[in-house]
Amino acid sequence: MSKYDFDAVIERRGTISAKWDGMEPLFGTNDLFPMWIADMDFKAPPEILETLQERIDHGVLGYTRRFEPYREAVASWMERRHGWRPDTEWIRHTPGVVPALAVSMLAFTQPGDGILVQPPVYYPFFAAITGRGRRVVENPLAFDGERFWMDFEDLERKLDDSSVKMAFLCSPHNPGGRVWTREELEKFAALCAARGIIVISDEIHCDVLFHGAKHTPLADVSEEIAQLTISTVAPSKTFNVAGLATAAVIIPSKRLRDNYQSVVDFLHIDGGNVFGTIGLEAAYRHGDAWLDELTVYLEKNLEYIDQFLAERLPGIKLVKPDGTYVPLLDCRTLNMSGPDLEKLFVEKGGVALDGGHWFGTGGTGFARINIATPRSLLKEGLERIERAVKSLG
Repeated sequence: MSKYDFDAVIERRGTISAKWDGMEPLFGTNDLFPMWIADMDFKAPPEILETLQERIDHGVLGYTRRFEPYREAVASWMERRHGWRPDTEWIRHTPGVVPALAVSMLAFTQPGDGILVQPPVYYPFFAAITGRGRRVVENPLAFDGERFWMDFEDLERKLDDSSVKMAFLCSPHNPGGRVWTREELEKFAALCAARGIIVISDEIHCDVLFHGAKHTPLADVSEEIAQLTISTVAPSKTFNVAGLATAAVIIPSKRLRDNYQSVVDFLHIDGGNVFGTIGLEAAYRHGDAWLDELTVYLEKNLEYIDQFLAERLPGIKLVKPDGTYVPLLDCRTLNMSGPDLEKLFVEKGGVALDGGHWFGTGGTGFARINIATPRSLLKEGLERIERAVKSLG
């Protein structure tokens, strides 16, 4: 019998939820069924909630700092779940992955420098780069109808451009759902290390893994790439605590670490908040059982989607993910532009999905769906998608 109730439907409207209350700026209306942004409709693990409640009961919420137990919690989690134990001295705080990207660019690149990305990919990557005067250099992923793959020949060509100073790696890949194999990461790492390319490895989705997939931290691939890698991890996606605005960066190189920290100090963003600090510790110390049950539930959600599409929407296919809970739906048989596909779902289905075109090159014709929701809500969302598609006649 399950210890946790992932079938419970929790009312989230009116809770200043970005997912449920914040759709209008992107979709033109808030009267939609949300299956978009990557947070879950599940309560966070009770161990986290109890820790936060204890601090509320304590009643003093002053300035906070992160000491050795905080860093030890991160290191122990990475060792326990992914077989890599970083030195606690390598670990630093960040409010989130995107702030870590911005700090890294300020620390290690100049306006006009190229930063490599692998689209279709997490769309804040693009805004983070262009918003600070750097150039997006694309190494588009290849798609074979079932899975996404790195194009290593194109990657080598793009990295041979001397103006490219940095690469953003999404590992596991969002929205492609790929958990890169060690062999793939070894090839990627070798090409970057040979050219001294600094890699910001976004590993925020590394804990949600399906069907025996294994995440390999990029910094564990070789000593050469470790000295060029800034890894970002967080409990936010794993335990549905994104609102705590707490993540961690892991930087083995003292040179990179010192430069990174100097920008953090200049921007005065190292304080963090007390709930994020103790929430991260509680998640990484006590969250294993909850995550294990969550993963089983999400795998069954994937099976449900697969069956639903096969029986009722055979023209749409699930791009089966190795990990993450925001996979893609392949809607290319509808032959619609990205904006038109998004409009179809909004106007005919009343459902909000992340448009595949938001993720850049290769994303048109896809839509990203959030499966981290009770199965009854997943069913409603899929029926709305069905209604939209069948309105085409």
